[in-house]
Amino acid sequence: MIPLLLWMLSPHYPWRGDGIQELSASVLFVLASITDGVDGYLARKRGQITTMGILLDPLADKIMVAAAFIALVAFIPSVVKVWIAVVIIGREFLISGLRSIAAGEGFAIQASDLGKLKTVIQIVAVTSAILAHHWYQWDFWGFIVPVHWTAIVAIYFATLVSTISAVDYFIGFWRKIDKSANDRRQSAILTRRGGTAEAK
Repeated sequence: MIPLLLWMLSPHYPWRGDGIQELSASVLFVLASITDGVDGYLARKRGQITTMGILLDPLADKIMVAAAFIALVAFIPSVVKVWIAVVIIGREFLISGLRSIAAGEGFAIQASDLGKLKTVIQIVAVTSAILAHHWYQWDFWGFIVPVHWTAIVAIYFATLVSTISAVDYFIGFWRKIDKSANDRRQSAILTRRGGTAEAK
């Protein structure tokens, strides 16, 4: 879905009038997000978790988020600034790096509630930013939905939550890596003592 999303958000998309481009791109992004969540849920429920899935699922998530925010910088720069895209994308790959190191050390970093909240806010932020490209507001029988301002608030809130959750992940990672290092030192000390005792 990523190449299709990028095409829909590009100037080459042929159906660009009357909000068709924005609606189709936002629907595609929401569908991609929903199917990703359903896929993970079904894999866990049915016990069909595979090594390939563990590798590709988070990678696909990161590429989808990166692609969406990079495209939005060009698509609607008044809402999605370059520095916002850098912070959000940098956060995604920072967490991937921490998880890779953690896996090498023999422990896992579980998704936190902040991380899950970040995902939901990102979906809202990306969708509203896409829609804000065509609509400033929606008027439903006198009830005004400020699409543009919703997009701005959601984008900045997503940036804030992404930053806070990155700090939260890093603190959790640091505690576990520090504990792992201490355990290794204790094990090495006990091994040396055991070897000395046998020599005597």
